[in-house]
Amino acid sequence: MKRRDLLRAAGATAAFSIVPPGAESAWARLLAGYRPTTGLTAAHRALVSGIADVIFPRTDTPGASDVGVTDWVDLVASEYYTDDVRTAFVAGLDAIDAQARRSKGRAFADLDDAGRTEIVAALDATMAQGGRGQAADSASAQDQEARAARAAYRRLKGLVVHGYFTSQRVEREVLHVRLAYPTFEGAADFAPRPAR
Repeated sequence: MKRRDLLRAAGATAAFSIVPPGAESAWARLLAGYRPTTGLTAAHRALVSGIADVIFPRTDTPGASDVGVTDWVDLVASEYYTDDVRTAFVAGLDAIDAQARRSKGRAFADLDDAGRTEIVAALDATMAQGGRGQAADSASAQDQEARAARAAYRRLKGLVVHGYFTSQRVEREVLHVRLAYPTFEGAADFAPRPAR
């Protein structure tokens, strides 16, 4: 199965159940030229962009960066999250970068594609295991960092998938469907079905 077919099938069957209410609103704001003023730092945006492009790389379909997923994640994290959630998310992004620096000697954004893919695969593996480990109060600093990285990655992956599938470009060029209808048109023509 080609990636385009997989994306179309996944989007068509799951889109209505996974689209958060704010997704269309956030995309509409971005398309109108809005950018958050207190958003993620340049380093956080580079990390988000790198991870998003590992999850949805450019192939015969646009990649995550091509459709603006980083801007969408930035807006959602900056303006749709509570302060507590945003703080934990940003701390987790820092933890992911710290793990990359420790294991690869560089920031995640500075790694080549193979290095980025390896880090993301490791995050996926720990997420799949459920992140079992010591209790938070008895865990070492490195265990707490790993837990923060895992939680931020889980949240980021969900955002990337939601953002990608709700982007206008993916709706039009990949899925060839319209997933959301932002306005009600009460004056649309209506032809009742004949009685049987």
